[in-house]
Amino acid sequence: MTIRERIEEQERQALSPYAALSAESRGREREESQCEVRTVYQRDRDRIIHQCKAFRRLAQKTQVFISPRQDHIRTRLSHTLEVSQIARTIAKALRLNESLTEAIALGHDVGHTPFGHGGEAVIDATYRKHDPEAGFQHAAHSLRLLTVLENDGAGLNLCRETLDGIATHSKGSQNLSELLQAEPMETLEAMVVRLSDRIAYVNHDIDDCVRARLIGAEHIPGECVAVLGNRHSARIGTMVRDVIEQSQDRPQISMSEAVCQATDLLKDFLYEMVYHSAPMRRERERVQVVVESLFDMYMESDEELSDIAPVIPSDPRARARLVCDYIAGMTDRYATERYVAHFLPGAH
Repeated sequence: MTIRERIEEQERQALSPYAALSAESRGREREESQCEVRTVYQRDRDRIIHQCKAFRRLAQKTQVFISPRQDHIRTRLSHTLEVSQIARTIAKALRLNESLTEAIALGHDVGHTPFGHGGEAVIDATYRKHDPEAGFQHAAHSLRLLTVLENDGAGLNLCRETLDGIATHSKGSQNLSELLQAEPMETLEAMVVRLSDRIAYVNHDIDDCVRARLIGAEHIPGECVAVLGNRHSARIGTMVRDVIEQSQDRPQISMSEAVCQATDLLKDFLYEMVYHSAPMRRERERVQVVVESLFDMYMESDEELSDIAPVIPSDPRARARLVCDYIAGMTDRYATERYVAHFLPGAH
């Protein structure tokens, strides 16, 4: 018996009957020989960490604050690691497949654009301008990266359960109460990551905004503090424990009504006081200029596009797809450098 087979047998004996067993994965698009040491989901996790260049670029991509001047403000990578930690804690407590959970969590945001959700909205609008039938959404782009763009166009050939969890993780501004009542996801591990994403960002975004003095701790709604706690760690702990208690030995992931409502209220508070605030609107206006200008330039200039594409597509829609992929993959820093170099050469 190989080490992998021993781990698979341990999963059968120890995991919940609702867990996704490694030995029962629906497999990969391209069949591969099995590893003697790692399960299929462990290999997925390792491929995202070691082989996915988009994963490394998350260190230079916005979470909330664009080009923050403080060293301790979260980036998209630190957000990803916090989601992974929370999701693994919940998965372990519920006896779900921790490796699948971790693989989904680590890959869930690899398709994010420079400049956070502001950059995503601008890329979507600009892409549609050049191809009205197209559009951009970061979860779908994560799937495209992992199946088409990474590894020199071969993709990482991840398991179908990992890809499904990544493709369906995004929930926008929906309330958790709505998401918990929606159609079940393919695996409970995927649902754990979806909830962990919300738990992570509503808490660390508040922490960052207090650190940046955009809001004060006293501005957090009292109803949230009463239910969740008055400290960053207390709020996360309350949410995580509640998910575990409400989901133990059940075929679905749940939250109590009180904690769910308090979490939704915290999310609404962030949208009103932070994401839609005047300082953030000004940042998004600056982002719009950068992204639109770069997108239009690469659509119009064969000389500029030839630097990134050995063969320039003759079809405008194919060209727009290429430009969209390229700009979406940029870090905040690189996008800003490209904009300055092309449009503000005297600003170096």
